[in-house]
Amino acid sequence: MKNFYVTTPIYYVNDAPHIGHSYTTVLADILTRFHKLLGYQTFFLTGTDEHGQKVQRAAAKRGVTPQEHVDEYNLRFKNLWKKMDIDYDFFIRTTDAEHKEFVRQCLQMLWDKGEIYSKEYEGWYSVGEERFFTQDELDENGCDPISHRPVDWIKEKNYFFKMGSYQKQLIDYLESHKDWIVPDYRWNEIRGFLKQPLNDLCISRPKARLSWGIPLPFDEDYVTYVWFDALLNYVSAVMKIENGKLVPRRTYANGETIWPATYHLVGKDIITTHSVYWPTMLFALGFPLPTHILAHGWWLVGNDKMSKTTGNVVNPMDYMEKYGVDSFRYYLARDMVVGQDASFTHEGFIRRINSDLANDLGNVVNRVHRLVFTNFGGILPKPATPFGDEEKAIQAQAEKLNATVNNLLENVKLSQSVEEIMGLVRSVNRYFEVKAPWKLAKDESKKDELSTVLFVAAEAVRIALSFLSPIIPAKSREGLAMLGTSLEGVQDLNWGKFQGGEKFGEGAALFPRIVEEVKKPEAQPKPKQNKPLNAEDVPAAMDIRVAKILSVENHPDADSLYVLKVDAGEAEPRTICSGLRASYTADELQNRMIVLFANLKPAPLRGIMSNGMLFAGDTDAEHICKLIAPPEGAKPGERATFNGISPSSESRILKVKDFEKISLEARGKIVTWNGHALEVSGKAVTCDVAEGAKVH
Repeated sequence: MKNFYVTTPIYYVNDAPHIGHSYTTVLADILTRFHKLLGYQTFFLTGTDEHGQKVQRAAAKRGVTPQEHVDEYNLRFKNLWKKMDIDYDFFIRTTDAEHKEFVRQCLQMLWDKGEIYSKEYEGWYSVGEERFFTQDELDENGCDPISHRPVDWIKEKNYFFKMGSYQKQLIDYLESHKDWIVPDYRWNEIRGFLKQPLNDLCISRPKARLSWGIPLPFDEDYVTYVWFDALLNYVSAVMKIENGKLVPRRTYANGETIWPATYHLVGKDIITTHSVYWPTMLFALGFPLPTHILAHGWWLVGNDKMSKTTGNVVNPMDYMEKYGVDSFRYYLARDMVVGQDASFTHEGFIRRINSDLANDLGNVVNRVHRLVFTNFGGILPKPATPFGDEEKAIQAQAEKLNATVNNLLENVKLSQSVEEIMGLVRSVNRYFEVKAPWKLAKDESKKDELSTVLFVAAEAVRIALSFLSPIIPAKSREGLAMLGTSLEGVQDLNWGKFQGGEKFGEGAALFPRIVEEVKKPEAQPKPKQNKPLNAEDVPAAMDIRVAKILSVENHPDADSLYVLKVDAGEAEPRTICSGLRASYTADELQNRMIVLFANLKPAPLRGIMSNGMLFAGDTDAEHICKLIAPPEGAKPGERATFNGISPSSESRILKVKDFEKISLEARGKIVTWNGHALEVSGKAVTCDVAEGAKVH
């Protein structure tokens, strides 16, 4: 049998569960359910990270012991996962006795092999991040660069793992396993990180400063660094150490070993710890590496990352209580393209649920159910006429769905898989509009045709509900019960289960349309706005940069768009949605140097936030354009400016209507505005289009 082991990060026990935690866990749950449905043996691990200085301080503030604190706080995650219908196999806690013993055994093995040493160390220490930072790593205010909180100068003896000695082995592994980190631009990110020398890793904290942790077996005056402890959970949950060897602690049903994991799911902010710290630890221990590490994006509120500081954190419990668990699960699966950031808005949530679940899915299930009850006493009729072109098209689409979804899931393209399933649902709705079974029901001579229409629709809807079962498990069961059936196994994903004669169950609206009272907003003082730009001010205000395309994917919701990841010389790659599919193949764009309008206001394009736009010139062919090109040797992040025009000292975000006030064109293949050449370090930016062609 094929096996599938998926893990989420273990969530920090002090955190309040939010949409980010929910997304990772729902993604793991859906992938597990899909693989189980397809006949795999599965194991799904999640849990909580419960050691460290922040826990110790939080417990002291509450007047309880750290153990009492974590015993209470981990329940917030367990209760949420129960509410969200998360069907995990094991919930690990780093305070579990089995895990603590496993960590101590691993530390002793590394100590005995000479992989750990002690030395005096001094540096800037952040309690919030529980790690040291160099002077160069601190932010402009001298605070830690992640949480931006004050740091303390600490000098102390500590123990270090020889992580740096495994740099070449890790690089070689990356080069020979190009799909080990997905998406591929995260592979590029880690490969780039490893171009710098890899330091050894401090893996201890003195008990005098931090007592809440796993004591080092070779020096009881120290506890284990929380990341070293936490990362080992993925193995300790399913394996144990006997006589220095890794043996199963838990197995699949047939007795096969569970480790290594098929997929580690992590947020992009912890990709380095999972793709550098973790594999070097496994190398040193002689343990197998996981098959894949998948880094997903962030849920943004507007254009900003969710943050407790700004108060824009989305509480999943609020949405599930008001709109239903399956509606929330569906939204998470459908609206984040795995690997990309996604923007959460309340309006977008309501629009998606009403459109997909109420209008499309709920509507077609209710139509089929009502028409069969009204015209055939609740018994599904057999098809009484030969299949015509419309029926054959529905059947062909349904039969193709299995292979399509399987192929997409192999690459964890969940949002695209959902769209393919919902495409079948929409096809049945269109089929109904063409066949108008409510009209056929009024003409006795059309009874046979009505039978065929309802049979075809019912079988297609049954298949769609079956494919949706990993995403909306409860509502899928309800919908299938309305059709007088249930999901029994992978064979039910194929056309042919219904034969006619099935007795339908009781009916109810699966997804009632959400109608909310529109409240008149309270009058708010108008925010201070920048003075509108005149046309002559626009070129100086534009932030135009050289960038490199790192990855190219088709947009799941738009045939004309690519979703690009581009390196613009910033800490994180940018996501750009661009209408280039008619002009360039994906291979032609991969690693191409481009010119980016970097300070254009971000905007969602068919559900994916696009952060900037590319420049391209017009051609004589309709819908075909030519990208403008930076001069040879230009580097990502270099600024392009118009000759003779100094960039504005005022930083501002521009809108498309600002750019529309000016006109760029190609003169002698050089991109110009009003006779001023666009240049990078004095060299012209060019575009291979006709003389005078417009550049957009």
